[in-house]
Amino acid sequence: MQPSRLSLLLTATLLLAPAFAAQAQRVVEGDLQQQMSTAEFKAAGLDKLSPDELAALNAWLQGKVRNATATALEQAREEGRQEVIVKNRGFFDFGSSEPIKATLVGEFTGFGKGRQYTLDNGQVWEQTDEARVSGVRKQAPGVRVSPGLMGVWYLQVDGVNTRAKVRRTK
Repeated sequence: MQPSRLSLLLTATLLLAPAFAAQAQRVVEGDLQQQMSTAEFKAAGLDKLSPDELAALNAWLQGKVRNATATALEQAREEGRQEVIVKNRGFFDFGSSEPIKATLVGEFTGFGKGRQYTLDNGQVWEQTDEARVSGVRKQAPGVRVSPGLMGVWYLQVDGVNTRAKVRRTK
């Protein structure tokens, strides 16, 4: 049996993601003075920082890149897993890949894995990732459920910067 184009693409994505993450990590391993030309460094005003301030900035930047790389890698892996699950069930979408704009029924008190969100259009979505937002209270906020790559959907609540990965249960 010949492998499908989708399975080849999925395999390539999962195999290449660690290589891309490693390359991104190498890009920021050096400090800003090594990454920028002397003119760029001076134009950014970084030459005015003390050695301690520059070291703190370098550490912060490297941490941000490490976190972003790890998040992107995990997202690529999860999207690949979701596509396999969806394909195995023979369930690709709910008739459309257009974003859904609706209103959340009741009060929104934050994100948490396993929580269910009922929309005013009758749809029910369950959070599948670890995204967290706490200390938020919004009565019947507007929401947008948008498709990602390979069958993954994301719930965004108006006025909240974090979005959660969800799957439709009803």
